[in-house]
Amino acid sequence: MKRTQISILFFSLIFILGLSMNAEAQSIEELKKDVKSLKRANENLRHRLDQIHKSIDDLLWFQRVGDIAHVDKVYMYGPPRSDQQIKNKTAMGANNPVKFWSYVYIPKNIDVNKKYPLMVLPHGGVHSNFGTYYTHIVRELISQGYIIVAAEYRGSTGYGRGHYEKIDYGGLEIQDVNASRDYMLENYDFIDKNRVGIMGWSHGGMLSLHNIFEYPQNYKVAYAGVPVSDLIARMGYQTQGYRDLYSVDYHIGKTAYENVEEYKKRSPAWNAHKLQTPLLIHTNTNDDDVNVLEVEHLIKSLKAEGKKFEYEIYQDIPGGHSFDRMDTKHAKQVRVKIYKFLAQYLKPPKPINSVKKLQKAAYKY
Repeated sequence: MKRTQISILFFSLIFILGLSMNAEAQSIEELKKDVKSLKRANENLRHRLDQIHKSIDDLLWFQRVGDIAHVDKVYMYGPPRSDQQIKNKTAMGANNPVKFWSYVYIPKNIDVNKKYPLMVLPHGGVHSNFGTYYTHIVRELISQGYIIVAAEYRGSTGYGRGHYEKIDYGGLEIQDVNASRDYMLENYDFIDKNRVGIMGWSHGGMLSLHNIFEYPQNYKVAYAGVPVSDLIARMGYQTQGYRDLYSVDYHIGKTAYENVEEYKKRSPAWNAHKLQTPLLIHTNTNDDDVNVLEVEHLIKSLKAEGKKFEYEIYQDIPGGHSFDRMDTKHAKQVRVKIYKFLAQYLKPPKPINSVKKLQKAAYKY
């Protein structure tokens, strides 16, 4: 009788322990689901906040440049998503063109019976947008008589998770930027199709390079400031968190180690043989975002291909990655150099050729 009681007690304990372990396992699984759900909710909230921020910033554009420019935001489209990004190719709308917004700035004092140069101005950032950070640059261009288009190409922030996850860095976003150029020529008769330039910084510099490489007939001149130039080298010196942005399933989907050729294809330094357009490149040795070694690789590649272009490697200029976009006197001096270079090919009605003129155009005094 005693042995039977012990056996019953033993098996009861095993049964209770099993229930406890099962409950604990179930609890862990539920906890994992809750964490995943919270992460997604937090991600959606971040995108919603980005949209609110974008709406506020859009209003600021009218306040900051509305005295000299007509400001508009137009809806257009680029090519469909890549095959890799379309999970269900038979789904309704799966192969439709990707829709996006672009900013348009037109000087208020233009004569619509004349022709004016167009400046295509892609923004920087892996995921970013064209914000009022560019206020003074827009004012400087408008004051010279340029019409401006700035595409919020696929992957830009402020338009929800769907647009964010359409990112195609160094891929179809190139076509989006060129589509913004085409839109302007199709819709505004006072733009001179033979006086179209493109300029950008960082990732915007990279997009400027890719556009003149892929569509040399579309651009008269280009400026690339501190441009992302070699994604393979970039993956080597950047953090793991940065690398992870590229290897998520809705983006490139693989690391540079897993698909080095894909990263090479998206890097301007490995496409230097395509250059046909007059080009100015600037970089800074203390750049803490795009290491100078990337741009040096681009410069050496262009030289190796026997290409004619202009460049300047600035030595430890305060401001690092933003050294020539800031409001400092030195930044203004560098921008005057940029505008002089562009004006040779685009012939704006009122070119800026001094810091004094730039100061008045962008800062009013």
